[in-house]
Amino acid sequence: MGMAWGFLASVAFVLGLAIPARADDTPTELLKQAQQALQSGNPNEALALASKAIAADARSTEAFKFRGKLYSSLGQHAEAVADFTKALAIEPRLAEVYNLRGAEHFKLGHIPDSIKDFDNYLEFKPEQTSGHWMRGISYYYAGRFAEGRKQFAAYEKVDSNDVENAVWHYLCNARAVGSAKAQGDMLKIGRDRRVPMMEVYDLFKGRVRPDKVLAAATSARPDDRKQALFLAHLYLGLYFDSQGDASQAHEHMTQAAADAPSGGYMGDVAKVHLLLQKNAPNQK
Repeated sequence: MGMAWGFLASVAFVLGLAIPARADDTPTELLKQAQQALQSGNPNEALALASKAIAADARSTEAFKFRGKLYSSLGQHAEAVADFTKALAIEPRLAEVYNLRGAEHFKLGHIPDSIKDFDNYLEFKPEQTSGHWMRGISYYYAGRFAEGRKQFAAYEKVDSNDVENAVWHYLCNARAVGSAKAQGDMLKIGRDRRVPMMEVYDLFKGRVRPDKVLAAATSARPDDRKQALFLAHLYLGLYFDSQGDASQAHEHMTQAAADAPSGGYMGDVAKVHLLLQKNAPNQK
């Protein structure tokens, strides 16, 4: 088949005829091949094929979206933002792409831009408003604590067993009304089965000391221990930050960023926390 195509292409070239695109060089087929390459564990090949698809059709929103998501998975967040922006320039009503770009802006520390994109997404998908905890985290880092508190309070209707949501609600509320009142106003939790999240909840409620959180994480089952230690360090970092202990906050958050599972948004939160801390005006 390949030899026959080569012969026909040569004849067409000699005769000055237009050469039709091969079936496997169409944008749709190239994108399909890129998806297959990614599924086979070859992200670089997938990236090259996606780029060929875009070269073949510079108005393919699907190709830009696919490549943007691929860039994100490779940690190339600025490139992801660029591709999502190109997709939205072609079609401004792509709700999902606003959400994707908002997450990438957050990972770059572009907090106001992340909120703007999340807001645009929710204008198209208002039914997703209560569950949009990512916007709540962006609100926190933007210093929009009342709005963050409202976002996390709404999420309780989606999942009343999520300690992380209760903690972020507390963090926003503490900045708005003070830690003592915020502690009393903490959202009630049923049962978060992830280790050491119930100990984390008790820590922010003032019932246990920080060492209990680490002890619980260290005692987790071997298969769960890495994730447990990540969560322990992340929330210990946030706890000490809320208590004004910058040294211990930085120590635990640095460990959380180092232990962050691949592809997890909360791992990006740890990294962004450190990035914003480093870029704060009072930091050297």
